[in-house]
Amino acid sequence: MKKLLFIGAATLIVSNSTFAGGILTNTNQHAAFLRMLSRGATTEIDGALSNPAGLSFLPKDGFHVGLSIQSAYQTRNIDASFMTYSGVSATGPTVADKPFEKYYEGTASAPVIPSLFAAYKKGDWTISGFFAITAGGGKASFDDGLPMFDASAMAGIFQSSVEKYQESQGQSPIMTPNMYDITSAMDGKQYIYSLQLGLSYKATEWLSVFGGGRMNYFTGGYKGFLNAIVKGTDTNLLPLALDCDQTGWGLTPVIGVDAKLGKLNIGAKYEFKTNLNIENNTHKLDYPSTAEDMVAPYKHGVNTPNDIPAMFSIAAAYEFLPVLRASVEYHFYDDKNAGMANDKQKFLTKGTNEYLAGIEFDVTKQLTLSCGGQITDYGLSDGFQSDTSFSCDSYTLGFGAKVKMNQHLNLNVGYMWTNYEDYTKTSSNYNGTKLLGTNVYSRTNKVFGLSADYSF
Repeated sequence: MKKLLFIGAATLIVSNSTFAGGILTNTNQHAAFLRMLSRGATTEIDGALSNPAGLSFLPKDGFHVGLSIQSAYQTRNIDASFMTYSGVSATGPTVADKPFEKYYEGTASAPVIPSLFAAYKKGDWTISGFFAITAGGGKASFDDGLPMFDASAMAGIFQSSVEKYQESQGQSPIMTPNMYDITSAMDGKQYIYSLQLGLSYKATEWLSVFGGGRMNYFTGGYKGFLNAIVKGTDTNLLPLALDCDQTGWGLTPVIGVDAKLGKLNIGAKYEFKTNLNIENNTHKLDYPSTAEDMVAPYKHGVNTPNDIPAMFSIAAAYEFLPVLRASVEYHFYDDKNAGMANDKQKFLTKGTNEYLAGIEFDVTKQLTLSCGGQITDYGLSDGFQSDTSFSCDSYTLGFGAKVKMNQHLNLNVGYMWTNYEDYTKTSSNYNGTKLLGTNVYSRTNKVFGLSADYSF
């Protein structure tokens, strides 16, 4: 029984991003992205991330800096419906006529997300860099636990009933769910802080190239518990506790190219796969002896793969009029070849594809309005999705403005929201219970940002 119950507690980890982008990659680091979404061909300071080669075409020599602050709020909900047991006989448990149903609400928030961009241009050479949270970026909480906890607890209680019933030849009382208070909860957090430096070179009047590298530092952790208290007593049949922090680091080589052909600008970059292992710093891990093998990956000092996938982007921006510009863009994240815990990436059917477009219009010399959209298509499968880590295909809309305060200072303000497609997973062995069950995974995402760019 306890071995079954610990399946849920031993997989407490949240690896979903709070931002736009791939499964483990954030693309929105600047308010200019929020207001337009397609920034892969920009030649402004936010190009330090989205199009570093394009910084060779900054309008003038000197220092250029950008500071962005964002606030993100996300929900991750699970509508669960699974069969359980109604009683126990000498031959085993009997299945209930109706499924157990419950809606589990999870929230993930990141009220302050800073990003810093900088570049120095001198003739044909430009050195640039940025500091940002390039993956993760928030804390997820399920205050009422997760379906895997409740399903495992109910199944475990009845399995124990069967064992006691059989040992006493049917003379012991039968245990049923109404005899217990089952409580569970979980919190998870994940941040990857990144510092990138690189050099752009303007090889010709229309062509620029970039080479650089990014250092990534991972910090995260998870906490959770599962209790089954016998009503009217202090007896806890299933005391499980987990408290673990994780850290790790890895390096990302980055290359890029930009071609400025009159009113058309084309930017492309390639980020190589980052080999990243995270190491456990486990503060508390209470578990039954029968679950020794299952908890091994979560013990103190154990390393787990958490690679950042290779990423390719290409974008084209065109100036239709002196006051009207538009951009289209494509991203590919090679998630299927990035190592994940328990080789989870093998369940993906393909890498992630993203399609972006944006448009901006100069209402006056001081004010620019813009909007954009993004479609994200993952290679999801039932084997990849789990209560603690799930993704959903989506489309994102954003809008905002740029205000030219003076010849040195620009302000960007943007808001974007993401609309996710629900993912339904049905299993005949729901969370290891050997019973039928269905989860409907859903998410929401809203991000607001403000950025200040200064040139001197």
